[in-house]
Amino acid sequence: MNEIASYFIAFFILVGAFLSLVATFGVLRLPDVYMRNHAASKSATLGVMSILFGTFLYFYFLEGHFNSRLILGIAFVFMTSPVAGHLISRSAYYSGVKMSDRSVHDDLKKAKQIAEPKETE
Repeated sequence: MNEIASYFIAFFILVGAFLSLVATFGVLRLPDVYMRNHAASKSATLGVMSILFGTFLYFYFLEGHFNSRLILGIAFVFMTSPVAGHLISRSAYYSGVKMSDRSVHDDLKKAKQIAEPKETE
């Protein structure tokens, strides 16, 4: 059982490290704040959660210790990181940060026009 658990632990930690590396390259290489935020919030969230889960498996199977703090960490990262990424992108959009020339579709343009009050002359 320990050898199988070791393979799962290594898998989750390596996947987490890979996804964190992908998030790093995404933040460095992507052209605007919206794409960078997407890379940071999606890949980094999955990377951190995978590393925390691999660490949980290590302590549970190899050390015989149930670490509830790691489970809470996974739950809080799962709940807060996507919401924070969404709010950062939304605030950047409403504060007027321009999209890259490579962006082809603006989903919030129509919603912003509906939300803004009409000025009467």
